[in-house]
Amino acid sequence: MRSHTFHDRANINVEVVVASFSTGERRKRLRGDKRVLEFAATIKATFEPVIRTSLYPRSQIDIYVQVLQQDGSTLQACINATTLALINAGIPMTDFVCAVTGGVHSTSPMLDLTTLEENDIPHVTVAVMPKTKKVVLVTMETRLHVDRFEEILNLARDAGAILHQEMKEAVLSRSASLIAMAEPVTKGQSRADDDVIVD
Repeated sequence: MRSHTFHDRANINVEVVVASFSTGERRKRLRGDKRVLEFAATIKATFEPVIRTSLYPRSQIDIYVQVLQQDGSTLQACINATTLALINAGIPMTDFVCAVTGGVHSTSPMLDLTTLEENDIPHVTVAVMPKTKKVVLVTMETRLHVDRFEEILNLARDAGAILHQEMKEAVLSRSASLIAMAEPVTKGQSRADDDVIVD
């Protein structure tokens, strides 16, 4: 749409769809559902400063997130999946975005919470850029004591660095397999002479 066009950068459009069978309650969430719209707005706000939108003026980058199963830490999983999807699509970004959900049970900090844990304990979702160590998202829907907040934030940062290594290895492995499939045939050798066939 012309009203959404920016002449100096790309517009980021995020749509989130949650399947009705993704939870045990079998509740169908429509596109206009408040919770779904909040997820989409949060993901958009998280990636707007990270994606190099100035390289694509007068264009739009669409991010479609489809949640098929959720058992806690849904926003964390959506952000991490979006990071890998954008990298796989070749969209230039300044850094990875690694999200972690953390909480406190009694006096013990926890990460990657399930739905039951999210319902019972205070928690916070943190998204960090590992190289620059900048925090691009902090969202909290429950009350967390200020004395424990810094502890959870630091723990989530450390977990984001570990998650970054896992993501990086997955991206490099995927890139290596794509390069291997795209390697040209050497001179004097035809495709018919190849011993290995890649489906």
